[in-house]
Amino acid sequence: MNNFLIKISFLLFCISIIGCKSVKVNKSNESFKLKFLDEYILPENVLVDSTIVGGLSGIDYYNGLYYLVCDDAFNPRFYKAKIELNSTEISNITIENVIKIKETSRYLDLEAIRYDSIVNRIFITSEGHIKKEKQPSFISVDEIGEIKDNFKLPDAFNPNSTQKPRHNGTLEGLSKNYNGNGYWIAMELPFEIDGPEPQLEKTNSPVRVTYINSKTKEAEKQFGYLLDPIAKTPKGNFSVNGLSEILEYDKDKFFIIERSYSSGLGNQGNTIKIFKVDASKATNTLNMKSLMDVNYNAATKTLLLDFENLRDKLTSNSIDNIEGITFGPTLPNGNRSLVLVADNNFNRMEKQLNQFILLEIID
Repeated sequence: MNNFLIKISFLLFCISIIGCKSVKVNKSNESFKLKFLDEYILPENVLVDSTIVGGLSGIDYYNGLYYLVCDDAFNPRFYKAKIELNSTEISNITIENVIKIKETSRYLDLEAIRYDSIVNRIFITSEGHIKKEKQPSFISVDEIGEIKDNFKLPDAFNPNSTQKPRHNGTLEGLSKNYNGNGYWIAMELPFEIDGPEPQLEKTNSPVRVTYINSKTKEAEKQFGYLLDPIAKTPKGNFSVNGLSEILEYDKDKFFIIERSYSSGLGNQGNTIKIFKVDASKATNTLNMKSLMDVNYNAATKTLLLDFENLRDKLTSNSIDNIEGITFGPTLPNGNRSLVLVADNNFNRMEKQLNQFILLEIID
C-alpha cells in the first residue's frame, strides 16, 4: 500500500473512532473553554408526517445524523435531522422523518435521547407523571419506535416512594457512559426527602445522577449534584432551577446544563449555565435514603459558560429553554463542537423558539 493510501486509511479510522465514542476534551489539565459560534432558529410551523416539530427536549449526533426527542406526551416521538455546518456556522437544518413510539400503557413525557451504535438502538428517558402515579422510565427503542428495553429503576423513582420524586422534576438528563458499558440518568429536581427545590437564596438542593449497567439493566452507582439558586427574581408567580441535561466527556467527568426560569420576564426569563463536573471523588449515594443532614461528597462543579454573556449574539436577545446537548462534528480547525437545542414548549405559555446553538470546545 502506498503512503497516500496509508494516510487515507488512517484518517478514516480516526473518523470512525470519533463517531463512535465520546472524545476526551483535554488529556492533561482540562483547561478548556467553550466558545459561542452560531445560532439557528427552526421555524415553529414545520410539519413532518402531520406532526409539529417542537418541544425538542433532547439531541444526539451520530454519523452525520441528529436525533431529536419531542416531549409531547400525547404523541411521544423523535425526529431524525440533518444539521449542515458551513465552517463555523449552521447553514441549514432539515427534519427528515419522525418515528412515533409504539406504547400506550404508560405516560411517556420524553426528555432526553442518545443513540447507541453498538446495539443500533435509541435510548430515551421519560419523566412520567407523578401526580397521575405514572412512573418515570428509561427505555430503548428500535428504528421504527418499538420498545426493546425497559430498564429497572431504583424504588425511589416510584411516585409513591418515601423519597417522593417531585412532579415534573424527574428524569431530565441522559448520557452514554464514557467507556460504553452503561448510561447515566439524571434527575431535574431533588427528591423531597433530599432537600428543597432551589430558591433565590442558596439552598442545599441535590439532584441524583444514577449509573445504569447496560448488561444487567439495573442501577449500580449514583452521585449527588448540588444545584445553583434561582438566577432572577420573578415578576410572576413561578420560578425554578434544575438540571436539564448531562453529557459525559471523560470517565466520571461531565458537562451539565442548569436551566433557571423566572416567570413574568418575557424572553429574559431563562438563565442557562453549562458546568464542568467531576464526580470521580463523589460518594456513592445509591443506597442512601436521604441526602439531607448527612455527610457525603457531592460532585464538584466549575462554571464554563453563562449564556447571559451571549444575549447580544442571539435572536431578540433571547436565551430559550435549552434542554439538549450533544457532541457535534469536528470543526475545520480540529476542535470538537457541541450542539444544543431548546424546547419551545409548543408556545403554550409564551412566544418561544426552536433554538439551536453551536459551540466550540477550545483546549
